[in-house]
Amino acid sequence: MKLLEVKKLTKSFGGLMAVSNVSMVIDKGELVGLIGPNGAGKTTVFNLITGMYSPSSGTITLFDGEQGKPIQGQKPNKICNAGVARTFQNIRLFRDLTVLDNVRIAMHRSVKYRLLSCFVHSPGYRSEEQRIIDESIELLKIFNLDGKKDELARNLPYGEQRHLEIARALASRPKLLLLDEPAAGMNPAETAQLSEIIRKVRKLFNLTILLIEHDMSLVMKICERIYVLDFGSVIANGSPDEIKSNERVITAYLGEDAIDA
Repeated sequence: MKLLEVKKLTKSFGGLMAVSNVSMVIDKGELVGLIGPNGAGKTTVFNLITGMYSPSSGTITLFDGEQGKPIQGQKPNKICNAGVARTFQNIRLFRDLTVLDNVRIAMHRSVKYRLLSCFVHSPGYRSEEQRIIDESIELLKIFNLDGKKDELARNLPYGEQRHLEIARALASRPKLLLLDEPAAGMNPAETAQLSEIIRKVRKLFNLTILLIEHDMSLVMKICERIYVLDFGSVIANGSPDEIKSNERVITAYLGEDAIDA
């Protein structure tokens, strides 16, 4: 069953065509990779899906069962409320807030009290805030961060900051999670740990995941299907084994001489 369908998605910045006629289908429950050389347009696709950019043309449809709803051009908060969350290539935590508060913020989109209850600290407000704290701590436990809940996010080691950003994205209860280079800057041990975390949260939260990553060992290890971008266009898609042996992909990464070699 489809969860996301992208059709002929195009984005230009003046005379620069960053994304050109990109089409993708992601089924519910899949873990799909989006790869390509630097500057291929991968993050631009993420920015279009999440509403940070509006497309020049094309459609992005998010499905709930068999019912599809176009989300292209909507504001990021609306798309998040529809069930799409993301992380960023460059970590964007609230660095001067605690680990716990970084997660609590993402959960507040689902609070059940009214603004007046917040001002007067009604019993309903206090009960709801305690629920958010409890659920945030449970989420931090998945990443072994509950013991650091009162530390400032800026003080976490780099790998744990990456984990916290994923935890914050999960706090919004997404159907579709977009991970933009989650292994960037990690050593091999941290990358191996990350791959297990991705598998774990996918199963726990019944997630569909779209992953941008330059670490090909990680991509080939955990992704079921892969789309390849080059100069803003999809040049291949298929299983990891199909992608590894695709001549257009090898040329895009290594040049034409690599085929002869």
